[in-house]
Amino acid sequence: MNSSSALVDWLLDSLELDTSLFHVGRYCGDWHASTHGLASASFHLIVQGQCWLHIEGDTTPHRLDNGDAVFLLRDLEYRLSGEPTAAGAQECPRVPMEPLDSAAHDGVGLVCGFFHFQSGLSAMIVDSLPAWIILRAGDPSLTAARNLFELILQECERVPAPSSALLERLCHLLFLYVLRQQVLDNRELGGLAALARQPAFANLLEQLIAHPADAWTLESMAACTGLSRSAFFKRFNELCGQSPGQVLLMMRMRHACQLFKQDQTVADVSLAVGYQSVAAFTRAFHRVTGQQPGAYRKAQA
Repeated sequence: MNSSSALVDWLLDSLELDTSLFHVGRYCGDWHASTHGLASASFHLIVQGQCWLHIEGDTTPHRLDNGDAVFLLRDLEYRLSGEPTAAGAQECPRVPMEPLDSAAHDGVGLVCGFFHFQSGLSAMIVDSLPAWIILRAGDPSLTAARNLFELILQECERVPAPSSALLERLCHLLFLYVLRQQVLDNRELGGLAALARQPAFANLLEQLIAHPADAWTLESMAACTGLSRSAFFKRFNELCGQSPGQVLLMMRMRHACQLFKQDQTVADVSLAVGYQSVAAFTRAFHRVTGQQPGAYRKAQA
């Protein structure tokens, strides 16, 4: 890799997530909807009409129009509603969704679902992102995302009904496009994205990715950046919010998961990610993923 864009692509490739729909339809009249309390990240695509997003602690209501989308990356306390004020939205009842109707001139059509992020590097990447991201229909920097949204809109008009499997995949791709733009353009992001923006630290990340089996130490990582050991540790933590050792661990375990998907043995994978002891690797893998290496490998078969 030789560019920040390549590092961003690697970060997105490391983001292991599952996408699932929980409803596709429309609301009319007085209504509110929320997934708060389900401990999941969620997304809501406005495919017809308009509604309002009210987030607890944010005094500004956000109008969402046809072609807009919101991605909620935390289990936030929020409401979607036809009411423009938070107080009005609180008074609105939860009501069942009606089927999408392309000929309707009232209400709002929504495609809503959940994201589930795997533990480890994926969680580290997501934790550095904003709590919510709004995609605007008119955003000129997201042309590819707009094209995907058009496909979603077309699928929602499919007769007799849209394909849930296809909508899930399209929403998954849409989210990745939006995230890529965030990581490239949002200069306020911390975490691995912040490291990737700094040439010296980007070089270190490239070396860690290319050589996970090397016997990395704080001194050798600092040498890649041209900083002293103490200056490196301080600056790394300031940028990333994690220690170098924690990031190295997450990157190694991500590589281990990839190797298990290629049916490599636990012993071979241990060596490939820098562990001379299978027992030490097993403890590290379980600490990051919550699974035993052998069980994870078997599940990939």
